[in-house]
Amino acid sequence: MDQEKFGKFIKEIRQNHNLTQKEFAEKYHVSYQAVSKWENGKNMPDTALIKQISEDFNISLEELYNGEFKNKKKKKLILFSALILLIIVFMIIFLILFKEDDFQFKTLSANCPNFTISGNIAYNDKKSAIYISNIEYCGGEETEKYKNIECILYEKNGQAENEISSYKYKGKDKIDLEEFLKEVTFTIDDYEKTCKVYKDNTLFLKVNASDDKHKITTYEIPLKLDESCLK
Repeated sequence: MDQEKFGKFIKEIRQNHNLTQKEFAEKYHVSYQAVSKWENGKNMPDTALIKQISEDFNISLEELYNGEFKNKKKKKLILFSALILLIIVFMIIFLILFKEDDFQFKTLSANCPNFTISGNIAYNDKKSAIYISNIEYCGGEETEKYKNIECILYEKNGQAENEISSYKYKGKDKIDLEEFLKEVTFTIDDYEKTCKVYKDNTLFLKVNASDDKHKITTYEIPLKLDESCLK
């Protein structure tokens, strides 16, 4: 059995069901660090847990151990269902925000291996709107808790950085990166730029996190459009 392939398959199953590492860990009463090790091929759940995962997600033990769906149609159905659900959610949000019938939509995603996001740009000839949610860190173990943390959406033009919006943690207790990102949603419903102006890697998310010793950790996430707005 390929342990690394098994880990990637576990990660794929988790993400297809919109579960964070912490939520997946709580489901099976383990730490999210343990889930991270499974997904990185450094360790494996015990036999009882593998059997439980098989039953919970209706995936055969053979598929789990082989690290892939035996029936490719099954995998495509899961991915298609998740995509349809995501599109419906975005469409409902934007139909509420915009009454005009001439808006079109393009998908934004994280152009970075350590993060996943769900996002859209809605646009017409006069303006565009940006919606981003479900930001998830998937870069492995991240146990540090931060006193101050913020996420900034900005546009880069050469050396200039134009802040579009930001979200700051306002709680009194320290928080880790994964828990903070669950709170972050950006809805900019009347941005002055039109969608055709945007190109890959001009929109960014930046996370600045500060610990008790005022050490700042920064994560920068380039955002990618699924295709040009000119199409």
